[in-house]
Amino acid sequence: MKISVITAVYNRADTIAGAIDSVLGQQNVDLEYIVVDGKSTDSTADVVASYGGRITRSICEPDAGIYDALNKGIAAASGDAIGFLHADDCFADDQVLSRVVEMLADERIDGVYGDLVYVDAGSLERVRRKWVSGPYKVAKFRRGWMPPHPTVYFRKQCYEQFGVFNDHMKTAADYELLVRMMVKHQVPMGYLPQVMVKMRVGGASNASLRNRMHANADDRNAWVINGLPSPWGLRLTKPLRKLPQFLR
Repeated sequence: MKISVITAVYNRADTIAGAIDSVLGQQNVDLEYIVVDGKSTDSTADVVASYGGRITRSICEPDAGIYDALNKGIAAASGDAIGFLHADDCFADDQVLSRVVEMLADERIDGVYGDLVYVDAGSLERVRRKWVSGPYKVAKFRRGWMPPHPTVYFRKQCYEQFGVFNDHMKTAADYELLVRMMVKHQVPMGYLPQVMVKMRVGGASNASLRNRMHANADDRNAWVINGLPSPWGLRLTKPLRKLPQFLR
């Protein structure tokens, strides 16, 4: 089984090498690695180019934002399953993708997700929050639950059948995709109870309170545009779901 990993990047010359090294360092996996650079104005493109043919495909052109870039990566991907690693992040160890492959060997599931830790921007070893997903039930989604999107891998056929990111959803595009896949179309999922990704604090969807409030407002629309009743109190229950992450 081939796994496609996509990294979207824009002006991240200081962190992109760490993300690339993390992907290329994965062991025991048939890997396709695609980097989509939105025409960075710093030295990001030079860093990416320095890896030469070790990166399967590099796309460097203007885009309309991170989800447009990720969609370009999905369109270019030829793997049996597709996942993402953001330019600020890294895998927790060098066997993450091999474990994803082991999970997807079960033909009864079409997607995999796991756990994630938020780490300090200056130190990948300083854990600020731990996001333990737990086994999936549709009812949990209605109570504000979601898996951490950087840990999610869907078979390529899921994107072909049910579509890619809706980039009109802004910072909630990842949430809308998960609602569409896992709730509306009930894609069967497997849970990998291990930390898969280290994410630096300060991503696009949690960088500020204003961004987070906009994302929470868009969360309701994620249900509405999929023809699903929006859960009562979602704007409250979804943020409250994050509180245990600070206590682990």
